[in-house]
Formats: sequence, C-alpha cells, structure tokens
Amino acid sequence: MKSDNEEVASMTPEEFDAALKQLGWKPADFCRLADVHRNTVSRWVNGPVPIPGWANRFLAMAQEIKRLSKLIEPQK
Repeated sequence: MKSDNEEVASMTPEEFDAALKQLGWKPADFCRLADVHRNTVSRWVNGPVPIPGWANRFLAMAQEIKRLSKLIEPQK
C-alpha cells in the first residue's frame, strides 16, 4: 500500500475518458463531484496540463464504491 506521500501515476486523457465512461459520468459530473472547474478538465483532456494523480485516485475510489454498492443493492 502506498503512503500519502508517494506519487500515484497520472493517467492519460484516454484513460480518464474510459474511467468516466465506466462510471457512467460526463466530464461535468466529475467536475461537480470533484469540485474542479470545467476548464481544468478540458485542459487535462486536451493535453496542455497533465492529469494529476489525485484525479486517478478519485476515479478509482468512485469505481470501487460503485462496485461495492452493487453488492448491497437488494435483488429485483
């Protein structure tokens, strides 16, 4: 397990888009939930600014929460 001080690998714009798609999110959803401006995400996706490691961790945690929530949802 990595400590809080260790760097987490950044993601590519393609990986970022794939993570959003897996969660069923649009970039605007990520902006709202992560409290970042839409221009920030646009700069990440279009390449001038690398996607920071915290965004990778944020999306990974959201994916894990989604996975775990399926385990406790009542059967239909």
